Parts: sequence; structure tokens; C-alpha cells
Amino acid sequence: MNAPEHFFLPDIQATADLRQLAINKVGVKGLRYPLALLDAAGKVQNTVATLSMSVGLPPEVKGTHMSRFVELVEQKRAPLNVNRLLRMLDEMLLRLEATSGEIELAFPYFISKAAPVSTVESLLDYEVRMIAEKPEGRPTELTLEVVAPVTSLCPCSKEISAYGAHNQRSHITISARLCSGMTPEELVRLAEEEASCEVFGLLKRPDEKWVTERAYDNPKFVEDLVRDIALRLMKDQRIASWTVKSENFESIHNHSAYAEISGENAERTGG
Repeated sequence: MNAPEHFFLPDIQATADLRQLAINKVGVKGLRYPLALLDAAGKVQNTVATLSMSVGLPPEVKGTHMSRFVELVEQKRAPLNVNRLLRMLDEMLLRLEATSGEIELAFPYFISKAAPVSTVESLLDYEVRMIAEKPEGRPTELTLEVVAPVTSLCPCSKEISAYGAHNQRSHITISARLCSGMTPEELVRLAEEEASCEVFGLLKRPDEKWVTERAYDNPKFVEDLVRDIALRLMKDQRIASWTVKSENFESIHNHSAYAEISGENAERTGG
């Protein structure tokens, strides 16, 4: 009796398709997998990522080889950073015999922070996305996105009130298409530095006093947040284009305040 591996198994995906319709993206989505990352200090951080992987399919080919996407993830490799993600994309295109494709990873990312007065350390989590994309006939693009929680304090409330001012937690989303390497920590710090105050995982009473007064001394509308961050992004030659969003979860309303701004740094990247 022949072993199963000796049987002839037809490869239906590789057969011709007579409809002659190219597919922009075909692949796997919602694949959760352990992921090792290199942080800004060069240390390994372990997390769990949700992956989407796709390639473009020529009009004459019936289907792609779905198992090869998972095989690519299963390979043992060095901890990822943005440059190694680009190499992973090249490997995917080679294995799938494709001329266009995309890999997207979304994962929680932890940064150790020291409280401002007591210096007690704690971890704070951020949402991070890394997207490597090779469009058809165009250079590879790499996008880094972070969502950073911060504090915002209302300038109007401070101005019109005899004492106090309403403040809220805000989520700042920075998405940057990169010309060269950058770490999530750098975009996170940019968002935190331009907020009324950053937030921490653990604070003692002296720290709580500090962050309260820091926010009060640095009031910002949602419009101020995105504009101030945009000015910083415009000066960074590692960034080709960017989008900044801020959603302020209002403490005196049952809705959010929101602002968004986008731009390109083409004159600094030769675009």
C-alpha cells in the first residue's frame, strides 16, 4: 500500500482561470500568533499579534496557496523590527510568486514608565500597527501606527471657571508612512509630550499632584493636540506622510470631541 505522500494530488489553485479578473488582495486575515519584537533599547518584547497577509493574484491564476502564509509565520526568525518586517514581506512575495502584497500586524505594546515624582515604575500598554505593503509597480511602503492614551484639559473651562477645569482621557492616533526606521516609542513620546499630560500605570500621591497640576498648566483643545503633533511630524525627515487623530472622551458630555489632520513631507523625501 502506497504512503499518502506518494499519491498524486492535483493543485487546483495553480490551474488557469478563464474569467480573466485580477484580484487586488487575497490571503489570510485575523491570524493570531505569538510575536517577538525588538524595542527601542534593543531588548526583546513578547506579545500576541493579529496578522493579515495578502498578495495580488494575476487574472489567469485560479487561487493562491493559503498554507504558505501560515508557513511563513511558522518559520523561526529573529525578533521583528520595521526593517525585518520588510524582509518578511519580500520573502512572502517570493514564496507566493507575487508582485504585490501586504503584511499587517496589530498588537499590544508595553512601555515601562517611571512616575514623575516617586519614580516608581510600571508598564503602560499601547496599540501598535505595522504595515508593510508592496503595491503593483511601485516601491515598498512601510507604515507605523500607535494609539497613545493621554490627558487633555479644556482651555475654555479653565478660563471661565473660578477654580478647576474639566479634563479627560484622550486617545491620540499617529500613523506615519516611513522613509527609514522608527520605533513605536518615538511616536508615543511625541504624542505624550504634546498632550496636556501623559498618563501612567501607577502613581503615588505626590505623582497625582504633579500630573494634575501639569495638565492644569498645559490646557489644550482637541484641535491643539493634532496641530502641535502635526508640526513635529512635519519636521521629521524619516516620515513621508502622516495622519494624526485625537478622540477626547469628554467628562462633561456623553460624546467625544474629535479632530484629524493629515499631510505629506514630500519635499523632504524627494517625492
